[in-house]
Amino acid sequence: MAEHNFDVVILGGGSGGYAAALRSAQLGKSVALIEKDKLGGTCLHRGCIPTKALLHSAEVADVVRDSAHFGINSQFGSIDMTTVNAYRDGIVDKLFKGLTGLVNSKNITVVAGEGRMVGPKTVSVGADSYTGKNLVLASGSYSRSLPGLEIGGRVITSEHALQMTFVPNKVIVLGGGVIGVEFASIWRSFGTEVTIIEGLPNLVPNEEPAISKALERAFRKRGIEFKTGVRFSGVEQHENGVVVSLESGERFEAELLLVAVGRGPNTDGLGYAENGVSMDRGYVLTNERLETSVPGTYAAGDIVPGLQLAHRGFQQGIFIAEEIAGLKPVTIDENGIPKVTYCEPEIASVGLSEAKAAEKFGAENISTYEYNLGGNGKSQILGTAGFIKLIRQNNGPVVGVHMIGSRVGEQIGEGQLIVNWEAYPEDVASLVHAHPTMNEAIGEAHLALAGKPLHAHA
Repeated sequence: MAEHNFDVVILGGGSGGYAAALRSAQLGKSVALIEKDKLGGTCLHRGCIPTKALLHSAEVADVVRDSAHFGINSQFGSIDMTTVNAYRDGIVDKLFKGLTGLVNSKNITVVAGEGRMVGPKTVSVGADSYTGKNLVLASGSYSRSLPGLEIGGRVITSEHALQMTFVPNKVIVLGGGVIGVEFASIWRSFGTEVTIIEGLPNLVPNEEPAISKALERAFRKRGIEFKTGVRFSGVEQHENGVVVSLESGERFEAELLLVAVGRGPNTDGLGYAENGVSMDRGYVLTNERLETSVPGTYAAGDIVPGLQLAHRGFQQGIFIAEEIAGLKPVTIDENGIPKVTYCEPEIASVGLSEAKAAEKFGAENISTYEYNLGGNGKSQILGTAGFIKLIRQNNGPVVGVHMIGSRVGEQIGEGQLIVNWEAYPEDVASLVHAHPTMNEAIGEAHLALAGKPLHAHA
């Protein structure tokens, strides 16, 4: 067995792993980055980027269908999935080439192969072993299923959904979280009949209840059906489709069943627990500085309990690199991480929900305000409905920003600055927001919360 020594050894080349590699190299460390598939991981190849490309194609389909409303007489023909997929793959390939070139230009040894932890700071790949002064575990996540629900045939996950060469007539989506509602949105825009099955009482159950209700209203209007607060009991496959049964006895037929019940930590068989890493149900436990129970071994991304978001993993990778280099970086506040769901309408949020804020500060010590996008000029031009909900501590900072409406994901940048820099509504109200933009709605919402509403009914 050939032995190789580095300052930092990283297992996994997704958002967390490659960020840790690039920052460590920037800080003068020698780095080994071990990846069994392609650099960029799930986010680039099977997640965020390809899904958002499909969502953009879906938006174009909706605009063409509705073009007469804007005075443009165009004809909607059909969806050509071969070209849609080529457009998507072109974007992924371009980003992949850029990332590969960037990594290859640094002092980073990329090791292609399946890595396994075999010692406190050692990973084996085939007949070789890689030992670091520090080890970073960043092995990512996989599409989960329910116990007894086998994936195969007409029962698919998001990975299969991304590779489809046809537009199905009818689909059942199991799971009304982020992945479920994004695919439901894509397929509906492509002309598919969609039914979502969600066990919890609302779609996007991790969002503010008012946001969930607004999404449900919008989905009803779009003709997306959903059943919430119901439990899945089984699926039968036949030659032309699937029959899904619920515990209530209800049955639904469709061509396909998309299983979108979340993602699990990709840690099985990687030797973590055997080498002293504390685990909980497959997740790697860390302290607030992302160090595991094995000194000098860190973990980043979806294997660490918390939000499974590419930008969280990316930030954690940078944090770990700086921690290893002795820069003592500021710990990442999980409440300050922005979340975006890219269905139509989009959802974006950062900070505490009203319930969490009431729990933390007391219901009598917080105030909320909802600004309706009906008062925003650019939203009217784009033809989107929705609102921005703000939560503040009385006589204190804004602690939550929650939004729904077309393209609100683009507004979350300012939202996360407001929450993370603990801005008061009065601070934001005094800033000038360009007119006419959707961004102006953030300024108006804060004007109202500061007690001086203008384009709003207080």
